Amino acid sequence: MEELLAAGIFIGAYVFIAVEKVHKTIIALVGASLMLVLGLIEQKEAFFSEEIGIDYNVIFLLIGMMMIINITAKTGLFQWLAIKAAKVAGGHPMRIMLLLALITAVASAFLDNVTTVLLMAPVTIFIASALKVDPVPYLITEVLASNIGGAATLIGDPPNIMIASKAQLTYMDFIVNMAPVIVVVMAVFLVTIRIVFRNRLSVSEERREKVMQMDEREAIEDRALLWKCLVVLALTSAAFVFHSALHLEPATVALAGGSLLFLLAQEEPHEILRDVEWPTIFFFVGLFVMVGAVVKAGIIEDLSQAILDLTAGNLMATSMLVMWISAFASAIVDNIPYVATMNPLIVDMAQSLWPGESGAGLLHHPELLPVWWSLALGACLGGNATIVGASANVIAVGMAEKSGYKITFRRFLLYGTPLMIQSMVISTAYVLLRYYIL
Repeated sequence: MEELLAAGIFIGAYVFIAVEKVHKTIIALVGASLMLVLGLIEQKEAFFSEEIGIDYNVIFLLIGMMMIINITAKTGLFQWLAIKAAKVAGGHPMRIMLLLALITAVASAFLDNVTTVLLMAPVTIFIASALKVDPVPYLITEVLASNIGGAATLIGDPPNIMIASKAQLTYMDFIVNMAPVIVVVMAVFLVTIRIVFRNRLSVSEERREKVMQMDEREAIEDRALLWKCLVVLALTSAAFVFHSALHLEPATVALAGGSLLFLLAQEEPHEILRDVEWPTIFFFVGLFVMVGAVVKAGIIEDLSQAILDLTAGNLMATSMLVMWISAFASAIVDNIPYVATMNPLIVDMAQSLWPGESGAGLLHHPELLPVWWSLALGACLGGNATIVGASANVIAVGMAEKSGYKITFRRFLLYGTPLMIQSMVISTAYVLLRYYIL
């Protein structure tokens, strides 16, 4: 009964989000409230459980980075970057799209995809405004690129951090095993968007010339504050890269960076905090509670266990099923609780296959490693299919909405799902060839 109730509320909320008649934040909070009132998840579990509760690491990472972004926006840095990028691309809209997508993917690998989207979205919206073009295709393309690029490294996407922790994998393990296929996926992605948008992006010669004549130096409004922001951004970025060695969670890094910049900039707290994307923050709160209830009801675990039972110990089949089910599951639910559910199931499967092994010997078993990489690829790349599939997607939608542009569920789906399937086909070929055929 609890499974049916949890599934019904979650599916109902998902349908309402897709229909877009009511704001997604309201739907998420109503869905979360129903889960709590009906006892499908206890308040203590929803607010404090590390397994199924609200992921405060994500929440405070977003708040901390939004604080930094809001203060940095006052300097004119994003306008400077936008004008510079537009001029490097010769004011050509297609070149700008490809350049911004590439920058976003590379940055996501070394920061994380959420932080990168927070940094890139204001740049993109300013460029689009200067060129008098719709920023939505640019924003969607960047979000997809951020999820692709973030999959390449241990720190690029939260699921990778979780998998690395459970499987005792290193930063270099991800570089060696994930980066090669991500480079291919990204290259094909860039070619594809060039074909898809070939005849859809156009700017008058007059508008291009006007952009080329802009002086990016005039965009800087407060040079003293700019240097403070650049120092804090550099320190924060370095701390993200080395957060494991520093024994600091990403949320701690973001909050520390935001607090330091607050102190140095001496900005009015009310003004900066007012501009935080609170609807997006509370959308995540509601979503985490709903997904936690679904996980507690055993729905995701039943699905995951069925995958493992179907393969009957055949690890190649397991890798393929894990990858594809993870991709479609991550398009529907947040990939963080999904990976949290799959991690112990993969460990249990390994223990049944190799009862004599334990510790790193078990987790790093040569035949098990492809399953871990399949889980990472499916969870990270699957989020590209829908608006709610990944944190970066939700952030981009919220920032676009704040600037007066609406990214609908349907429009994102039409762009994201085919490109997600394309990336999964490439990933499937990679895993089969590298780990099972060659």
